[in-house]
Amino acid sequence: MGIDTERDIEANLQIGPTDQGMVRLFIEAGATEIPMDFDPEEAEDIAEEIMAAARAARALKKKG
Repeated sequence: MGIDTERDIEANLQIGPTDQGMVRLFIEAGATEIPMDFDPEEAEDIAEEIMAAARAARALKKKG
């Protein structure tokens, strides 16, 4: 399985600051909860990667 493998799994994603000055991505899927904390610089890097992926996906969508 990889990033291109489609799955029928519902998940909830929440993003926000913690009281410790970190950025938390909180993923909940069924009984599974995954809190992932990042310092602000790491969070900005992740945001840039998400934006790059969105641009790439948009370009692929326009071709198809």
